This record gives sequence, structure tokens and C-alpha cells, in this order.
Amino acid sequence: MTTETNKGIRVCQGLFQGLLFPCIHAHLAAWCPVQERNRLGALANTGIECGTVLAMFLGGIIAASSMGWPGISYVSCALGVAWCIVWLIFSANTPSESKFISAPELAYIESSKNAERNMTNDSGTKPARIPVPWKAIMASWPFWALLVARSSQSWGFSTLQAEIPSYMNGVLGMDMKSNAFFSALPYFVMWCMSYVYLILADVLLQRKLLSLNALRKTFNSLAFWVPAIGLIAVGFVNENQRTLAIALMTANVGINAGSTIGSALNTIDLSPNHAGILMGIVNTSANVIPILTPLLVGLIVKNEDDRTEWQIVFVISALVFGLGNLFFIVFGSTQLQPWDDENYLKSASNKPNETNEEDCPTSSVQLSKRY
Repeated sequence: MTTETNKGIRVCQGLFQGLLFPCIHAHLAAWCPVQERNRLGALANTGIECGTVLAMFLGGIIAASSMGWPGISYVSCALGVAWCIVWLIFSANTPSESKFISAPELAYIESSKNAERNMTNDSGTKPARIPVPWKAIMASWPFWALLVARSSQSWGFSTLQAEIPSYMNGVLGMDMKSNAFFSALPYFVMWCMSYVYLILADVLLQRKLLSLNALRKTFNSLAFWVPAIGLIAVGFVNENQRTLAIALMTANVGINAGSTIGSALNTIDLSPNHAGILMGIVNTSANVIPILTPLLVGLIVKNEDDRTEWQIVFVISALVFGLGNLFFIVFGSTQLQPWDDENYLKSASNKPNETNEEDCPTSSVQLSKRY
């Protein structure tokens, strides 16, 4: 296989996988009872870290077997096909279309969603196909807060994932990528921390110690600001503190797992009807960032042994983490947006000059309503 063919296959893989996360969020919005969206959404996302850890661990075992390196592709393909078969048999677009759901379960899910709809939609009729209110979405401050937060997360995480190992190799003389254990350790901790955040979120919400809005912003702050401090700290670790460097890198990645509950699931809060659309836009922006960060690093880091140049990279990433979360705290929201209404575009009462308080906070009084 030529290099060009291999690149073409990789591009096709990326294009098709780009559909995955919008579909997941649309599916979660359709299937999850309102009061369980946070729990089920977070649980579904733990599969990402689980898959990463298993791939790193089993990849080496498969490569060392009689199948060799090609075996990794064969096994991955077989698992993907097996999953597709199971998905096609048991899945359904909505609970009402499922052949395997029980009547009490269907009633529970539908009643929960209807209760939410009745609080925000008095029109009573639901169109067969819901038009996307593009203008309203693009004018929504909570949507832009989500977009900024997820793009900032992508910037910071790409630094944690790709640049710190290069820094540790160049400055500290540690080849992290050649050591399977050190490569998998941050993702294993991230997987474990995902469950810690999930359980903690359940306790805080069920005991009403925090509202969903406060919970998301608290977890997102932990997931962004703690790694921001950690990024700066890593830049000052010397060659005699390699264990500390590994601990910092692992802790930063693990703590960052809180961003799933903190902001990733916010698409479903804002608009269950358009969660897939929102995730598509947000995920597109977030996936452009890892293309840009290595270019910036290349402009700043001329000598991989120069600690000062790497410190500049880490400070920039820390600022992006910090400011991105601050924007989310100020303008982010978990309130169902008016443009989620199925009949929003047809509603005669929707004046062009009307401004929703939640969409555009303009005073300290309005801002205080978020907490």
C-alpha cells in the first residue's frame, strides 16, 4: 500500500468518524429521561477512555502474536463489525420505535420528556420534521459559551496529549511514547476519574447540593483550571524530578475527565431537539484545534531541548484553558433554550427584536440568576 493510499484511507476514516459524536448526542437526547441525562450521558462517554486504554494494552499483545501489526487492524475491524450488527438489531431512533422496550419504560421516558416540553412549549403540535433555527442558534450566548469551552478543552487536551510527551523527551530525556505503560497510564486514570466524577455528580444532584448549572460549571472549572496550573508546573520540573513529571501529566489528564460532565453534555441541556446539530458544530471547531496547536508549537519551539520555549507553549495553553472556562462560567447555561421548541420558527409570538434573558445576559442581576 502506497503512502498516498494510506493517507486517503485515514482521511476517509476521519470523515466517517466525524458523524459519531453528533449521533451519540442526538441519541442520548432522544432516549434519556430528563433527570437521567447527566448520568447516562457521562456513562456513555466513559467508553472513550475505556477503548483508548484497551487499545493501547491489547494492541501490543496482538502485535506480538502470530498476526503481527496487521492483526491490530483485523481485530479492530472485527469488533467494529460485531458492534454494528448488535446495534442494527437492538437499536432504534426513538423509544417509541423500539421493539424491545417495555411499556412502563416507554411511559417513563416519554412522560419525562413531555413534562419538559410542556414547560417551554404551549403550541401543543409537533411537526413531522423540526426545522433548524440556524439564526437563533448563532445568536445564542449559551451556544457560543459551549463552543468556546469545547474548543478551549481541545486546545488544552491536545497539549496534554501530544506536546507534553515531546517536552519530556526533549527536556527531561524521557521517551514516553516507547513505553506502553506510561503512554496508557494517563488514559487509565482518566477512565477511572470519569466514574469518580459521575458518582460525585449523582450525589450532588440527588441531594440537591448543587443545581445542574452549578454542577456543570464547577466540574468544568476543575477540569480546566487545575490542568492549567499543572501545565505551568510541568514546565519547571527538572531532569531529577521525572517521577513528579509523570505524576503531574497523569493527574492533569485524569482531572480533565470532568469536562465531559462539565460542558460536553451541555448540548442536550440547551436543545434536545437539536443536540446532534449543536454537537456537529462544536465538534468541528474542536477538531480543527489539534491541527493548529502543533503549528503554533513549531513556530515557538525551535529547539526541543529549550525549556523556556516549552514554558511559553504551556502558558499559552493554560491561558486558553482559563479564559475559555471563564467565558463558559459567565455566558454558559443549562436552561432549555426557546429555539428548541419544535414550532419556534412558525411561532407568531417570536418577535425578531425579542431578546431572551438567558441568551444574552446584560446585567449583574441577570447574571446572578444563573447560580
